[in-house]
Amino acid sequence: MSSLLSSPPSQEAGRRTRGGGGGGAGAGLGRSALGLPFDWIMALAVVGICACSLVTLKTVKVPGYAEGFYFQRQAVYFAIGAVLALVISRLDYSRLREVKWGIFGVLIVSLLAILVFGADTRGARLAIQLPGFSFQASELGKVLVTLVLSAFLVDRSRRLGDRDTTARTMLLVLFPAALVMLQPDLGSALVYIAIVVVVLFVAGVPGRHFVALGALFLTAIMITLVAAPAAGVEVLKPYQKDRLTAFLDPSGDPGDAGYQQNQSRIAIGSGEKTGRGAAATQTRDRFLPENHTDFIPAALAERYGFVGAATMLSFYALLLWRTLRALTLSKNLFGAIVAGGIFAMLLFQVFVNVGMNLGIMPITGIPLPLMSYGGSSVITTFLAIGLLLSVHAQGRAATAGKGRVLGYT
Repeated sequence: MSSLLSSPPSQEAGRRTRGGGGGGAGAGLGRSALGLPFDWIMALAVVGICACSLVTLKTVKVPGYAEGFYFQRQAVYFAIGAVLALVISRLDYSRLREVKWGIFGVLIVSLLAILVFGADTRGARLAIQLPGFSFQASELGKVLVTLVLSAFLVDRSRRLGDRDTTARTMLLVLFPAALVMLQPDLGSALVYIAIVVVVLFVAGVPGRHFVALGALFLTAIMITLVAAPAAGVEVLKPYQKDRLTAFLDPSGDPGDAGYQQNQSRIAIGSGEKTGRGAAATQTRDRFLPENHTDFIPAALAERYGFVGAATMLSFYALLLWRTLRALTLSKNLFGAIVAGGIFAMLLFQVFVNVGMNLGIMPITGIPLPLMSYGGSSVITTFLAIGLLLSVHAQGRAATAGKGRVLGYT
């Protein structure tokens, strides 16, 4: 698959010569931004997920906040994000390749700003409090990392088989991931790692490099969990260790480390086929913590049952399918890698978040894209959607320019 997605160096070089990295296709076709194709199926998936989020948040009650507070704020975030996505979708994403180091600089400065100016919440500095908004740089970094890695790999497309290329790519992602870990935000750091693995695969890096990376990853886990603690070095906070191990035996500490996942499974199970509606006591009476953020799938499942949860997951499946569709339609390697990175970002977050709600994955604080309440997460996801729509639009426009017949998808 990776060999199909990575064009031969001569072809990629030709694209760069003719269109600045493939960026001139839209302009060369003489089509206005408004006349570019639009992926309505992806838009339907996004609207469906947003609707599921708002329907669930409408019923969430949190002490100290007026009823409907999270619903109204989330609706505003959706509106802002949708506008940004539409604007980005009409632009040529290829131009971003030219400013990759500027994007990387913004990423590093924003992460450092969080460490210096971030508000201390429960022992962590995750965000800077702004008027009416909490800015979480680690969320924005998911998209910025994808863009930087994609541009870097395209620039080195003739040397993808070199170990030096893979090593430099890993260094590009490990530096911001380390800054995120210092906050500490283990969940976002893991998303960065998932992104780099997939972008390397889509770019066409040899399989032996992944074997080496897997060995290094296992070594890092052993050092983090065994060797470092034995030497008196604390890499993970005690609560992070408890969260990472509690899912193996939630009943072993039901009042503390295993409490959230126990309550989540109770909520999901009690929803049965069609949900409990207004009688959803786990959510209504606040037995289920963080039911507007990390555990919003459990809140949805309790109130609307299997039907509601299946509907939500169906929209995610549709979104992921359209993401892969954008990848295959991309007019150049840069677009394919960007789409691959966003696919990794979305799939990893959905898998881990839903898994921790079901009690089969550890609690890492990873939000469910577009479902979980939070301005930084929502707007970042919409930025990613805008890039996907741009990749899709530019790809279809380039295909039309070559005289091919465009289908409805």
